[in-house]
Amino acid sequence: MNIADRYAALKFQIEALEQELSGIKTEIKALGQEQIEGDNVIVTLSLSERNSLDTTAVKKLLTEAQIKDCTKTSLVETIRIKPKLKMAA
Repeated sequence: MNIADRYAALKFQIEALEQELSGIKTEIKALGQEQIEGDNVIVTLSLSERNSLDTTAVKKLLTEAQIKDCTKTSLVETIRIKPKLKMAA
């Protein structure tokens, strides 16, 4: 198996595990307990507050120049997976 196929296989396995983990998180939250003790670990559930910036509202309040002064540009590497089309013989 080459590196592209290995990458795709691992990515699909991780996505399946993330779905399973999401379901377990939902179960933990539904229990409503702050702490759940297992045989090997203790899982804690806590509630915290997060502040986020409404960029749409900010853009209405600031000028384009102010927005440009506050904008940072960074390079982002992206890896995508596309299935290869198999040609019929």
